[in-house]
Amino acid sequence: MIGNLTLDQLRILVSIHDMGSFSAAGRSLGRVQSAISQSIATLEETQGVELFDRTRQRPTLTPVGRVLVDQAKVILAGADRFRAITAGTRIGLEPSLVLAIDPLVPTAPLIDSLRALSETFPDLPVSFSTEGVGGAERRLRAHSASLAFCLLLPSVPEDLIAYPLMDLRLLPVAASDHPLARIDRKLERADLETHVQLVLSDALGTDGQSYGVIGTRSWRFVDLGRRLDFLLAGFGWCKMPPFVVEPYLKDGRLVKLDISDESIAPSGTLPVYAAHSRDQPLGRGGSWLLENLQKRLLAGNFQS
Repeated sequence: MIGNLTLDQLRILVSIHDMGSFSAAGRSLGRVQSAISQSIATLEETQGVELFDRTRQRPTLTPVGRVLVDQAKVILAGADRFRAITAGTRIGLEPSLVLAIDPLVPTAPLIDSLRALSETFPDLPVSFSTEGVGGAERRLRAHSASLAFCLLLPSVPEDLIAYPLMDLRLLPVAASDHPLARIDRKLERADLETHVQLVLSDALGTDGQSYGVIGTRSWRFVDLGRRLDFLLAGFGWCKMPPFVVEPYLKDGRLVKLDISDESIAPSGTLPVYAAHSRDQPLGRGGSWLLENLQKRLLAGNFQS
């Protein structure tokens, strides 16, 4: 009961609206019509409003009745969600699953796993945020995310539990008409330092460690999409994941830069992790999502 309202009264009101009549609502709910009529009369009396116009041959909703039907649907949906969350908690499902992802992490396989998660646990509330570099890790520490997909540099911190997901390569690239693309030899540090480097940055602008950033001419971006726009426009060079730049390498709008210094453009890969705080173990939903994503990556041999 909500004050002097009951969920049953609201359910009857919505059923009358959806089914089109008192008698049809009674049939759908397995009640006699007199019980339906009495429930609505009691609801009108306790609330001091007239929900139905009974001057016509068939009672129809009044203007306030139409508004309150919509409100009743909201309340009933909330009650259903309330019951679903409590039922899920009893079987080890977390009340909600909050995810955070760094910009360099590919989302295509994650999308498939999230779709499967929603089919397996349809009542699990899931929220998702994309972050600047280091933002997903910071959310874990602030306990504002329960599972993060991120690069952990230079190593996995002791307060996090991390699961390797895949290896990420970064390609040094520039627009085909950029001056660096016209140098017909291996590029040296001095060549790169004279040009703008397009750098992924922390969304908060904090001064953390910079990996692979050289010189002082850098423009900083939080997301890959905007950085790609400036890269294609020829404003600078940067290192990008293949899943972002491969279409532009194929059509010739971008070219891969041949850099001699391994410290600037390493030939190796960076590990991408799924991580959570050591003091916040994953619930059933988070564990299911992680296992499903690992299987997808393994089966598809996904590597960027």
